[in-house]
Amino acid sequence: MLPHRLKAARLKAGLSQERLGILAGIDEATASARMNQYERGIHTPDFELACRLASVLHVPACYFYAVEDDLAEMILGYSESQGK
Repeated sequence: MLPHRLKAARLKAGLSQERLGILAGIDEATASARMNQYERGIHTPDFELACRLASVLHVPACYFYAVEDDLAEMILGYSESQGK
C-alpha cells in the first residue's frame, strides 16, 4: 500500500525521489536511496516521516495507510476537493 501510493503521489507532484526526500527533511546524501527503498517496500518510513512526506506531497497521511484502494482514492478525492 504505502510504497505504491507514495510513488504515485510523488510522480503526480512531479518530484524526483531525491527532491522529495530532501523536502521532507532527509539528508541530501541519503535522500534518493532512502526514498527508493521506501517506494520498493524494502523499508518503511516511520509515521513522523510519512506525515512529512504527505505534507510535501499535499496528501493526507492516512492516504498511505488505508487498507482498501477505493477508500484511499476517496480520501485523496476528498482532500483535493477541500483544497488541501
